[in-house]
Amino acid sequence: MKQKTLTLLPINRRQWLCSASALGLLVSQGGHAQTSGSAKAASGSAIASVAQIVDMSPEQQDVSRDLLVGTRAAWQDFNAKGGLRGRPVQHVALETDGSQAALVAAWKTVRADANCVALAGCAGNSVALGLLDLQRKAGSDNPLAHVAPWLQSADVVLDDATFPVFADRHAQIEHAVTALSVAGVREVGVVYASRAAQTGNRAELERISQGLKLQLQTIPTANTVEQTAQTLGPKTPSMLLFIGGTPELAQFLQGIKKQGGQRFVVALADVNLQTLAQLGSMGRNASVVVTQAVPMVNAGLPVVRAYRDALARYYDEAPTPLGLAGFIAARYTAQVLASLDTAPTRQNVLAAFQRRNTMDVGGFQVQYDKNKRSGYFVTQSMLASDGRVVG
Repeated sequence: MKQKTLTLLPINRRQWLCSASALGLLVSQGGHAQTSGSAKAASGSAIASVAQIVDMSPEQQDVSRDLLVGTRAAWQDFNAKGGLRGRPVQHVALETDGSQAALVAAWKTVRADANCVALAGCAGNSVALGLLDLQRKAGSDNPLAHVAPWLQSADVVLDDATFPVFADRHAQIEHAVTALSVAGVREVGVVYASRAAQTGNRAELERISQGLKLQLQTIPTANTVEQTAQTLGPKTPSMLLFIGGTPELAQFLQGIKKQGGQRFVVALADVNLQTLAQLGSMGRNASVVVTQAVPMVNAGLPVVRAYRDALARYYDEAPTPLGLAGFIAARYTAQVLASLDTAPTRQNVLAAFQRRNTMDVGGFQVQYDKNKRSGYFVTQSMLASDGRVVG
């Protein structure tokens, strides 16, 4: 698969989200591939390529774009500092429209590229699940290492080619509930952004809540999340768990503004807190806590400092947790590639990841357990009713 190298100019995230040309990158028949402009930063041709398949549908683009920017910044920084033994690693991004047909086409494109040695940082959750299924069906037919996907579903059996490093939904909910247990919270209302979200997540959440001895009250899903918010009453728990993305949560908060009662909303890592703050949808009667599967973006860890430095160098953007996740996914992949004694191939890269060695990625620990998962790190940030981000 021959790709033209594109030089990435500094870009403002808000402009990117609103840009018609950016939205035009979506290809319904398959993935639209772009290579990172950093390939020219190290001498010689690329030693190998690492692919990232991302869902750029309206429901997922807020998650995927930040992850993609963080990943691109990481590979640009890696190659600018010499790459892999003096040669660059090519980062190939394939953007899809969220359909199954587009995912299959992108996956086939990656598999047909003999230079591609791994998938890394693929997003969002539906893409990660879809790739897990596609790889499982392909079996031993030249498998690719599937590294650090944005795999939020907890109820999934992992194969020997998938290497999650970010906390799943179960870990996020457990952290959120544990943090509030000192206040005696044992009953939580669950708000689904759509009926599809309810169908896809309700069984999993019920299993999680049983294990945590948490009582759930499902809020009936109306035609819109704003209408759902307006159905909340005095018997509705004050603590609400929101299952959905940033745009839907913004609409839900608009609905809360129009009715009384103080609400405390807990959202999961798919919500972009920075975008939510920019939208100005908060009212005085609501606070929002968002779980994060990465350290705070203002932390002093080496990987966080490297992310902020690279982001400032290559992009005109503020750091975000999702961007940091993309950066960590690429850094972890690069460290495993650097551990090889020979040039990377699809086979020896997969074997290196399958050893599941404990690795320190600039202070972010990757340490797999018997369930083949490493991601249990969770933090929280709060968007207060006055719009301040705390933590």
